[in-house]
Amino acid sequence: MSDHLTVFIVDDDPAVRDALSLLLGIQDYRVAVFGDAESFLKAYKSEWRGCLVLDIRMPGMDGLTLQKHLAQLGSELPVIIMTGHGDVASAREAFRAFAVDFLEKPLDHRKLLAAIADAFSRQRTRLVAEMNRSDIERLLARLTPREREVMARVVAGQHNRDIAAELGISARTVEVHKARMMDKLGVNNVADLVRLNLELPS
Repeated sequence: MSDHLTVFIVDDDPAVRDALSLLLGIQDYRVAVFGDAESFLKAYKSEWRGCLVLDIRMPGMDGLTLQKHLAQLGSELPVIIMTGHGDVASAREAFRAFAVDFLEKPLDHRKLLAAIADAFSRQRTRLVAEMNRSDIERLLARLTPREREVMARVVAGQHNRDIAAELGISARTVEVHKARMMDKLGVNNVADLVRLNLELPS
């Protein structure tokens, strides 16, 4: 599930697009860039997953209008607004349309990465909630028997050291199994793991 999350960048400034693509590529994010709202809408597919990093002021359709238009289309992509001309009214309008964050240029890279992590977390949580049983069974089939044992105990609320003692392995090994198991299931926190587990076949 996490394999298909993409950061979609819409900004009319090529230098900004290039800089963000480089920054996010180094962080191992999948990136798609667009020079204006119209080209993004022309390419847009409802099955896209990830988040949208969107400039407010662009020739043609502005960012806030694009945000509203996507909402009307039923898009569930979390939106991060960025602008070189930040003002309270624009920020209020963006948040009213459920933006994840409103960032002023020049961008603070730490704040941007934190906002993207937040947006991806929201997207994963929603995707977990939407998954049907066949999807879950397909993901579950990827786990090793040991990873299933660790999952059952993590969901039950056991700590790594207790799981290690029960399974006769080290706490470090438990951490490795837990990380691999969560990666295979496409979840990035225990809350999503519990939510997914509630849908698992008994």
